[in-house]
Amino acid sequence: MDDGNAELQESISALTSMPVPEHVSIPKIEIRARPAPVPSNSELEAGRVFFAEGAKFVMSVVDAAAIPPPDRPEVCFCGRSNVGKSSLINALTGQKKLARTSRTPGRTQQLNYFSIRDSLYLVDVPGYGYARMPKKIQRRGRQLLFNYLRGRAALRRVFLLLDARHAVTSTDQAFLDAMAESAVPMQFVLTKSDLTNRESTKRTQSRISQAIVDFPSLHMEVISTSSRRMAGIDMLRSTIASLK
Repeated sequence: MDDGNAELQESISALTSMPVPEHVSIPKIEIRARPAPVPSNSELEAGRVFFAEGAKFVMSVVDAAAIPPPDRPEVCFCGRSNVGKSSLINALTGQKKLARTSRTPGRTQQLNYFSIRDSLYLVDVPGYGYARMPKKIQRRGRQLLFNYLRGRAALRRVFLLLDARHAVTSTDQAFLDAMAESAVPMQFVLTKSDLTNRESTKRTQSRISQAIVDFPSLHMEVISTSSRRMAGIDMLRSTIASLK
């Protein structure tokens, strides 16, 4: 494991970890990732209405002490630096320039807060795994990310973004391993699904199943999206609207 992945795991070592008594027997359960079911028409409409007014930028946070009070539900988008977080946020909100996109991975090194209808925060967090970013900046962004994830009572769900073409990379796996004993609710979202095919997507879901066997707080339903073609965006909107 490279230094970046080792640091990734160490950064979250303070999260709650409860040893299991030797006399306790834990049955093995087969865990499989599966496509998220298509929402009902009423659920899709609720998602459309919730995002109809778009979003507004609230603040950027570079220090954990400046994170706003948990006065409303929050969801956040997390993933490898070049996975397409900003493009997905822009597609969700229907605002092409809300979240800054860049050809240079790793540009987001702060928590960017966006408000949806003044009732929910959508948070764009620092990406992980971009080796060319200076080590000092990597460590600072990673520490900010984990300080945010640790014990955030208002955090309803972490959407962990994966490139549909590559599924779970070694860096993603390191992040999952580091988070395995936390109670943070997480769900996979595949990005760039327009660049792959159905069979490839099935293989991706199989690889995801192999990666999540030790992750009890992960939602098994995978949402597949394409920001360019707007595929799956209505489903993601519906999911977020249900968490407010």
